[in-house]
Amino acid sequence: MKLKVTVNGTVYDVDVEVEEEKRPSLGAILVGSSSAYGVTPSAAKAPATSSNALTANLAGTVVKVLVQEGQAVTAGETLLVLEAMKMETEVTAPKDGTVAHVAVSVGDAVQSGQVLVEWAEEEG
Repeated sequence: MKLKVTVNGTVYDVDVEVEEEKRPSLGAILVGSSSAYGVTPSAAKAPATSSNALTANLAGTVVKVLVQEGQAVTAGETLLVLEAMKMETEVTAPKDGTVAHVAVSVGDAVQSGQVLVEWAEEEG
């Protein structure tokens, strides 16, 4: 590359050899889920404050459902199992009652606050 350089009023023609610097690369950029299953969490279907519903306390995937609609359960009984970050968490009944509706099934991705089980209305 030829350049003209002026020093104290005198013009010089200069040949300059420029070496290209290798720029560092960022590498691959992955966008989206890294899960082998391609699971996408679904939106919560009911507010977490619902008094007749049991909601998820963490985001994860349903791996076992141990109850069905119409089944009577007691406080502390395991209703289903969620998996999050390779750890299984048992979801237990907070009170005695009857299951009115199971809102999830095995393989479903759930978000924190999403309804898992709804209770039948208590009479009286």
